[in-house]
Amino acid sequence: MSWYLVIKGLHIIFMVAWFAGIFYLPRIFVYHAESDSAEVRAQLTIMAKRLLYFITPFALLTLVFGLALIMMQGIEWFRVSTWLHIKLLLVTILYLYHGYCFVLLKKFQSDSNQRTGRFYRIFNEVPVLFLFAIILLAVIKPFFG
Repeated sequence: MSWYLVIKGLHIIFMVAWFAGIFYLPRIFVYHAESDSAEVRAQLTIMAKRLLYFITPFALLTLVFGLALIMMQGIEWFRVSTWLHIKLLLVTILYLYHGYCFVLLKKFQSDSNQRTGRFYRIFNEVPVLFLFAIILLAVIKPFFG
């Protein structure tokens, strides 16, 4: 058994779990922003909080196993893997996106959200586009110079 493949499998498992939540969380924000019912908004706030706190460990474990994979490959491999540098930039933006979800949650909790459902529908598409780019970079491993 190859430890590299075990760690790679765990990296993928936690990434999929993280993305399942990061795809659904903004949908909860959409429903919250479009609801006129205080009871519905309160329930959606609870759902959003529980989901965000549930998926955060998956995001952290994705990072841990991803960094372990990089370390197992070595510094020379890292230096020449330009595709990975681009992937890591996109992943960093996704972690910022995840962190911004905490900011948005606080706005919903304090009932101070000023954004529309349309904003959250567009916000919901961001991780999908990043996922496509990240997966293609990881699978194709293109050369950039």
